[in-house]
Amino acid sequence: MRLLSFDKNGRPTPGIARDDRVLDLSALDPEMPRDWATLLAEDNLERLRALAEHAPAEHWVPRDGVKLALPIPDPPKILCAGLNYLSHAREVGMELPRHPILFARYKSSLVADGAPLVRPAASEKYDYESELVAVIGRAARNVPASRALDHVIGYSILNDGSLRDFQKKGGQWTLGKNFDRSGSFGPEIVTADGLPDGARGLRISATLNGETVQDGTTDDLIFDVATLVEAASEVMTLEPGTIIATGTPPGVGMARTPPLWLKPGDTIACTVQGIGTLENAVVAES
Repeated sequence: MRLLSFDKNGRPTPGIARDDRVLDLSALDPEMPRDWATLLAEDNLERLRALAEHAPAEHWVPRDGVKLALPIPDPPKILCAGLNYLSHAREVGMELPRHPILFARYKSSLVADGAPLVRPAASEKYDYESELVAVIGRAARNVPASRALDHVIGYSILNDGSLRDFQKKGGQWTLGKNFDRSGSFGPEIVTADGLPDGARGLRISATLNGETVQDGTTDDLIFDVATLVEAASEVMTLEPGTIIATGTPPGVGMARTPPLWLKPGDTIACTVQGIGTLENAVVAES
């Protein structure tokens, strides 16, 4: 099943995508929560799947007629794994991590599929990072890797847009990863039952203006999804709707000679096999 959120009268609204149509869940039940984080905490996919199976035709709308929002409009936590593909660690010449490197992004740094990414005025060293995202559907705290995937409801895509010079300022990466509207998340969430266990063996890539710049596979992850959930849940509660970006494959702009930075007028598209493509144009900060 494919879960998404779209704009309805200025508010994000949960929907289920099927082929070229979207089911407006709020039309089925006006009392239904308007965000997937709450829905995942209060409801279950079996009931939602049954609702979709029996929904009247008038509640399905053409997909090309909706404006997508972030799949989880207000994630309780946004965690990202750094340096988590073997080939990427080698291309940037960094020592392989012995433990997962996790940092936080904030909602203000993300836009939905189709919305413009903003190259800030403060820096031209704006890089792309195509990433698989794991979405938590059941609260996790102190969960061992052997049971971690039971807490993952599905998977999506994130472009972990990075301002590399700001990323290198100081001893951590927060500033370089959180410029307003510098990253993107979407277009939808594919439930875990529609993908290989732990999203293993999926091709992950990025194209810049139609040219492939990243191409890898999730088998190259240093720490798999279950290990990342274990590591994060040892420290904090992962509430339903928490998203964990799992790192990027090789081909990033900063590792090229000369470096390849995103600039206004570019279009960057991140693709994960079985999930889809997250595409955004780049504009200059006004």
